[in-house]
Amino acid sequence: MKLEATELAIGYGRERIGENLSFTLGPDEIVCLLGPNGCGKTTLFKTLLGLITRLGGKLELGGADISRLARQDIARAIAYVPQAHVPPFPFEVLEVVLMGRTSQLGAFAQPSARDRDAALAALDTIGIEHLAGRDYARLSGGQRQLVLIARALAQEAPLLVMDEPTASLDFGNRLAVLDRIATLARRGSGRGVILSTHDPDQALSLSARVIAMSKGRVLADGPAADVLTPARLSEIYGISLTVERTPSGRRICLPELQSSAATIT
Repeated sequence: MKLEATELAIGYGRERIGENLSFTLGPDEIVCLLGPNGCGKTTLFKTLLGLITRLGGKLELGGADISRLARQDIARAIAYVPQAHVPPFPFEVLEVVLMGRTSQLGAFAQPSARDRDAALAALDTIGIEHLAGRDYARLSGGQRQLVLIARALAQEAPLLVMDEPTASLDFGNRLAVLDRIATLARRGSGRGVILSTHDPDQALSLSARVIAMSKGRVLADGPAADVLTPARLSEIYGISLTVERTPSGRRICLPELQSSAATIT
């Protein structure tokens, strides 16, 4: 399954947030959508999910115009992982994950034994099957985020859209979530993942393909090591940045500090 945007224009009503956006998302790849606040990342995701209508260009899912597809057909092809949240009603973790099976059910149908097995398998894949009977609202932020990823997996959609999946998480939980994401689109999985992030280091650690956005347009699209240059990062974020290699071989992004600010007492 492939998602393909060609000269896509996005926005609300007559207000264009972005235009001339062209890219693809296919199986066995992780794509990081990188850019500052207000560059159009969230609006783009809403458009990809069919929640808002594109203002121009083409958007095709499996070769079909996404605007011609039923909501259930889109949900069977694209699963969405929002930022972690606390639901208004108490649910057990397994119940939350079972909600991912909605697109596979007919009107008024109840989850079957197969749906339950799919939900349990998703929890096992993410490594949190031991949380199945826990109160979702009482979990840590990192655990809730892993549950939301399991819910998306239970949906059995070939494409996953993740909106800043590590936002507001502490360092340990952030690493745990990134580790699970890295396994989702491994070669041969048939699954494609696109996630938004403010952290270029995450794209580098995932060895992801990067779509760099600024002011509603795509600045570059390619491997993280090629796209995330000091010049381009400085253009995106408006500050001087450098990309350095650690003794272990990892590449990390660092701000270029002024000599007066770099003095530590």
